[in-house]
Amino acid sequence: MTDPITHRLPPVPTAVGGVLAILLVVLLAFNGKALFSGGTTYTAYFTDAAGLQAGDQVTIAGVEVGRVTDVSLVDGQVVVDFRVHDAWIGDRTIASIEIRTLLGAKYLALDPQGEREQDPDHPWGVDRTVTPFDVVEAFDGLSETIDAIDTEQLAQSLQTLSDTFRGTAPEIRGALDGLSRLSTTIASRDEQLRTLLSGTRTVATTLAERRDDIEALLSDGNLLLAELQARRDAIAKLITGIRDLSRQLSGLVADNIDQLRPTLETLDEVVAVLERNQDNLVQLLKKEAVFIRVFNNAIGTGRWFDNYICGLLPVPALGPLNPGGCDLS
Repeated sequence: MTDPITHRLPPVPTAVGGVLAILLVVLLAFNGKALFSGGTTYTAYFTDAAGLQAGDQVTIAGVEVGRVTDVSLVDGQVVVDFRVHDAWIGDRTIASIEIRTLLGAKYLALDPQGEREQDPDHPWGVDRTVTPFDVVEAFDGLSETIDAIDTEQLAQSLQTLSDTFRGTAPEIRGALDGLSRLSTTIASRDEQLRTLLSGTRTVATTLAERRDDIEALLSDGNLLLAELQARRDAIAKLITGIRDLSRQLSGLVADNIDQLRPTLETLDEVVAVLERNQDNLVQLLKKEAVFIRVFNNAIGTGRWFDNYICGLLPVPALGPLNPGGCDLS
C-alpha cells in the first residue's frame, strides 16, 4: 500500500508558483485591455482640454484610427493620452482638438508629418498641438467685455471727438457724426444688448450641458426615419400587390362574364323580391315571437300537448264567453 505522504508536492515551489500565478492574474486584470486591444499609445501636451474627454475619437483625414484614453492636468498643462491602430505617426505630427458637432462634441485630429516615426515614449509639446475656439467661452468673454464697457462715457467721448473735428473736411466730419450716432444708439440699447448676450450665453451653456441628451435624440430620430423608410417600402409593396390583385380580378371577371351575368341577374331579382316584401318580413318576425311562446307553452308540460280552440261552439243564448276574442298578442 502506497503512503500518500510521500506523494505530496514540495511546499516551497508550490508557494512560489501560486504567488506567480496571482501576480499574473493581477497584471492581466489591470492591463488586459492594453495587452489585447493592440495599437500604440502616444502622449501630447495641450494648453487647454477644450472639452476633450476619454473615449473621444482620434482621426486621420476624417477616418477613425483610435480613441482618447485619458485626459489629465500636469503642471498646468493638459496631458492627452490616446491609442492609434494601424496608422503611421511621424515625429512632426500635429494634433488638434476639433469640434465634431454643433453641440460641442470634440475629437482629436492628427496630421501625420515628419520623416521618422514618432517614439511613443516621447510626448510632443504644445508647439505641435492646436486647441479650438470654444463658442461658449466666446459668448462668456463677449458678455463680460460688454459689461465692463461704460457706454455712456464712450458715447460722450465720441461726441467730443465729433465736435472737435466738426470744422474739418466734410468727409471726416460726416464719418465722425455717423460714429457718434452709432455710439449713442449702442448706449441707448445697452440694457437690451446685455440681456441678449446674457440669454445667448445661457442658451449656449445649456446646449453644451445637454449635449449627450440632444445627440441621443438626434440618433433616435435617425432610427425613426429609418423605420419610416422601411415601412414606406412595405406599404409600396402592399400597394403594388393590391394593384396586381385588382388586375387579376378584372381579368377573371372578363374571362367569366358569360357565366357570371346570369348569376348576378338572379341575385338582383332575389334582392328585388326581398325589398318588395320587406314589410311582410318585419311582421313575420314580430308575430313569430308570439307563436313560439304559445307553442312552447303547449309542449312544456312533459309528454302532454296542451292546446285550445277559440270560438268552436258559439252559444248566443249564454252571451259572449270570450269577450277578448281570439287575439293572442
